[in-house]
Amino acid sequence: MPAKRKKEPGQPEWPIEGATPAPMEKKPAKKSAAANGNGATHVLAEDLPAAIAQIPFDPRQSSGGLHHRVDRGFLDYASYVIRDRAIPNLADGLKPVQRRILWALHEKDDGRFIKVANAVGHTMQYHPHGDASIGDALVVLANKRYLIEGQGNFGNIFTGDPAAAPRYIECRLTELARTELFNDEITDFVPSYDGRNQEPVALPSKLPVTLMLGTEGIAVGLAARILPHNFPELLEAQIAILRKQPFKCLPDFATGGLMDARDYKDGKGSVKVRAKIRVKDESTVTLKEIPPTTTTDSLIGSIEDAVQKGKLKVKSINDFTSENVEIEIKCPAGVEAEKLVDALYAFTDCEVTIASRIVVIKDNRPVELTVSEILRENTSQLVAILKRELELRGQKLQDELHYRTLERIFIEERIYKLIEKCKTSEAVTAAVYDGFKPFQRQLARDLTDPDVERLLQVRIRRISLFDINQHREEMEKAKAGLAETRKHLKNLTKFVVVHLEALLEKYGPLYPRLTTKSARHEEVDVKAAAFKAFKVAYDRDSGYVGCKVNGDEFKLECTKFDKVLLVFKDGTYKVTELPEKLFVGPELFYCGLPERERVFTCAYTNRNASYLKRFTFGGTILDKAYLCIPEKARILFFAPDTPKLLYVRYKPAPHQKVNQQTCDPAEVDVKSPRTLGRQISIKDISSVTAEPTRGWDEKAATTKIAFA
Repeated sequence: MPAKRKKEPGQPEWPIEGATPAPMEKKPAKKSAAANGNGATHVLAEDLPAAIAQIPFDPRQSSGGLHHRVDRGFLDYASYVIRDRAIPNLADGLKPVQRRILWALHEKDDGRFIKVANAVGHTMQYHPHGDASIGDALVVLANKRYLIEGQGNFGNIFTGDPAAAPRYIECRLTELARTELFNDEITDFVPSYDGRNQEPVALPSKLPVTLMLGTEGIAVGLAARILPHNFPELLEAQIAILRKQPFKCLPDFATGGLMDARDYKDGKGSVKVRAKIRVKDESTVTLKEIPPTTTTDSLIGSIEDAVQKGKLKVKSINDFTSENVEIEIKCPAGVEAEKLVDALYAFTDCEVTIASRIVVIKDNRPVELTVSEILRENTSQLVAILKRELELRGQKLQDELHYRTLERIFIEERIYKLIEKCKTSEAVTAAVYDGFKPFQRQLARDLTDPDVERLLQVRIRRISLFDINQHREEMEKAKAGLAETRKHLKNLTKFVVVHLEALLEKYGPLYPRLTTKSARHEEVDVKAAAFKAFKVAYDRDSGYVGCKVNGDEFKLECTKFDKVLLVFKDGTYKVTELPEKLFVGPELFYCGLPERERVFTCAYTNRNASYLKRFTFGGTILDKAYLCIPEKARILFFAPDTPKLLYVRYKPAPHQKVNQQTCDPAEVDVKSPRTLGRQISIKDISSVTAEPTRGWDEKAATTKIAFA
């Protein structure tokens, strides 16, 4: 918003940049023609200062200040949510709340468990968003096992049961977090939200925490979903990076399951995870592991929902889950356990697809990376941190050697005797400097005021009990440590590999892979796996057909995915979705499942002749009406497949010698539904059946129709 000009005598405040208002004379405003009846007036253009009147009117400027504040406030809020709440930092793999929890536990760490409520309270010194978010984040970290060790009821990741109240449960840092996440000497700090404390910008993590923990975050216009990976496999990948060897890492979930990762391309794409289902016997299956993002309750709910929709059949479900998952499902009579397994994968949450999108904060900006890029960044950071720690250790050893040399000379050469006659502090310091001048070549560096101050603090007891042999051993130990540190710095890559191998040897057995990798899941045919749980019937009296109709005709068993073919007496046919209760009238001639290549046999009468044909329906458009006989024709016989023989009866007529005949429909070629067919006769036909009907004269001479 433009800054207001300083008010001059006789001038108003004008928040318009570049405009210099002229002095205004006080005079009554003129009433315009638009003045209303209550005495209100409008200021005319001639009443304004000349400089202001010449400025063109811009409607956007009238509320520009508010727009600017809203836009700026929204951008600030969006940036804050992305960087400081929802998205993890690449440097340590943690969201701000997780970093603050771990830092608070580090400050309180004495090796013993502390109340979660106390940890939450201490974290609130750094986190401004309340205790509920802190407690929930702490429980999630504890359930991921790597960084926080819990004692008490931290909930159940299998059943979805929540954790106990923070005052009843305890936690502490794991040894892995204690040794690999913190180093106060190389940590950068910033003031906390209220300025009373200092919190770390990022922890000097030597672990690939981003991929170890995995995370989900939804920010303003941005979302991240990083799948958790197996910790030992990540360490092996880092070793491969340092040795310039190929590597591949796949997700690993705490709930276990069977994983198909063929669509997981280095952190982009998705994985399919299935529950681990075992066939206990012919009528029982047991779920032993469940996919991530599900719980036993949600999984059972999805099974019950599928049963209600008729997608599968289940006799009973029993949940025996405690520390391990165990859900027992009984099959109803007539259902095989193997088929139930396929149906569970096809229609329930026993198989889920989880998408991955790795978004992290790098150099204060959100970026999208791959698994290999994350690991390379983490490995580079590990090398830099270990190098810095070695350099600090070397500097400390050098300082220790320097001080021990000063201490030996100070005591052995009795330099402390020189300060007995000194009466001022300046004289004492000068006497020490003078006493060390003959021994300058023995020192690693020049004597400084802090060195003198430290020497002057040596106690008489230390001087009187000084042991030259012990001092020499300590010097040798420090020199050996310094030489080893310098050796590691020269062979830094080898040192980092040894560090990772030590971690792998120590923690590899503690964190085995839980999710079983498989090359690919056997695809389940949804239609083949569906149970025929619906019975379609037709009630000719009411004219309704469907799975919720009580009728005696066309009792057809269907699955949820089946379509239904309806054929009417006028030759009209159509394919429709499985109906619940559809009105079709009393003229329905056939109801069945549509099969593109199935042969149907049809006899019909059209004006002065009757015809017989065989055809396949082929492809159809859903709910579109077609004709399989000419208009105004009437079906006499319609049946799937090809009967062995058809029995044709004619209506009685004067001078008619032949009243019944048979024909072999197999003699008619199979064509399309629109074909005319082969002529049976020009006589009026009373019936065409596949079996002799009542009134068929077995003794009468019966001829066979010969198709031309």
